[in-house]
Parts: sequence; C-alpha cells; structure tokens
Amino acid sequence: MEPPRDQGLLRSDSIPEVGEDAAATVGMAETLSEEEQDELRKELAKVEEEIQTLSQVLAAKEKHLAEIKRKLGINSLQELKQNITKSWQDVTSTTAYKKTSETLSQAGQKASAAFSSVGSVITKKFEDVRNSPTFKSFEEKVENLKFKVGGSKHAGGDFGEVLNSAANASATETIAEQTQEETH
Repeated sequence: MEPPRDQGLLRSDSIPEVGEDAAATVGMAETLSEEEQDELRKELAKVEEEIQTLSQVLAAKEKHLAEIKRKLGINSLQELKQNITKSWQDVTSTTAYKKTSETLSQAGQKASAAFSSVGSVITKKFEDVRNSPTFKSFEEKVENLKFKVGGSKHAGGDFGEVLNSAANASATETIAEQTQEETH
C-alpha cells in the first residue's frame, strides 16, 4: 500500500516555465476544455495588461521622484552618503557590534596593562643587570680605561659618561695619528 500523496505539493499539472519543451505545453492544452482555455486566455490578457499598467505607473512615479530630488538639490552623491550613514548607524546599533566593541575595548585595556607590566619588568631586569657583579666589574674596567686614556681625570661618573669620554679619547687619538701621517 502506497502512502497518500499530498495533492497540493505534488501536482502533475503544473504550469510550464518559460523555455520548457513545447510538446509538454501542447499536451497540457489538450487536457483542458475549450471553455477553460478561453478563460485562461482572457486571464492571461488581463494579467499582461495589469503588468503593463503597473510598469507605466512605476515609470511615472520614478520620473516624479527624480523631479522632486532635482528640486531639492539631492544628487546621487548625497544619497550615497545618506545611505552609508544610515547603514553605519544600523550596524552600530546591533547587539553584535556592541558586544564586539566591548570585547575589543577590554582586549585593548588588557593589552595596555600587559605592555605596561612588560615595560616595568624590562626596567627591573636592566636594574638587576646593572647591579650585578659582572656589570660592576665591566664598569670598573671601563673606568680604568678612561683613566688611562683621559689622563689625570677622576675615574668616576656614570656609565654613559665613561663611554662618551672613552669614545672622545679614541677619536682624539685617531685625529692625532692622521695629523702625524700628513706631516711626514
């Protein structure tokens, strides 16, 4: 036994689409009576006439709309700006946008806090390195070098001053050597 068919969904006498086989259309026309065919032809003419009337009304309305816009000074660029503005407002009012905005804001705050903490950690590490015995030993060697190169100057000051004076002393020696070579 076959299950009952739903007659509304599975109709075999469907109207052929544009471009379907002509033989299928002829076969369907044979199953309709003369009265049904005449009635369908009248309905077809009526629907085509309504479509034409609606097309004419639509064209007239579009022409009237264009005239009103022209009188108001609204051009397509202004319409585009208005559409973009309205679309942006629509997007920003959605809950998805609001949630995403809040999430990004929180992520930015967390990233800012993370960068801040990374900066303080790096600063602390530099201070630890500077206070380490190895660095102090290196600093003493540079100060001794400064004393030897600079002469009777006091071997004190911070590390930056020591490096600058050592570089100046080295540059002075190079200039003195070039001057001696030129005189010979």
